Amino acid sequence: MKNLILTSALLLSGSAFAGGGSMVPSGNTIASIVANDPNFSTLLAAVQAAGLVDTLNSAGPFTVFAPTNAAFAKIPEADLNALLNDPAQLKALLLYHVVPGRVTAAQVTKLTSAKTVNGANINVSTSGGMVMINDATVTKADVRASNGVIHVIDTVLMP
Repeated sequence: MKNLILTSALLLSGSAFAGGGSMVPSGNTIASIVANDPNFSTLLAAVQAAGLVDTLNSAGPFTVFAPTNAAFAKIPEADLNALLNDPAQLKALLLYHVVPGRVTAAQVTKLTSAKTVNGANINVSTSGGMVMINDATVTKADVRASNGVIHVIDTVLMP
């Protein structure tokens, strides 16, 4: 059921990627990395439903804490469906995963908090060599994009 809803969100989202409506952005932008990695298909559906593709394809730079499909799977299905059908709430949630500027892993580990694009702060901590963003663990750091950097996380951040 969840896959059907996500597929529907992908097909019905009116967002077109840069490049004449192509379904996959070109280049090495944050949007193209997300679009071309199957581990981010739920994030891609959410970004499209929230109308943020152009933002993540723009010059930036941005730091994105990108939840995987497994991270989204932790959200109860009814809650995820409600999010995907509420573009304003979805946009606020997704922008909570974005920090202005290019913040590398080395820089993240020196922070205790960071202000997100949606205006709220996220907490940053390190323990046992692991970096935590709120309750999420960074599982892969410094995925370089032409307009920023992606840090993969295992839990969706809730503002």
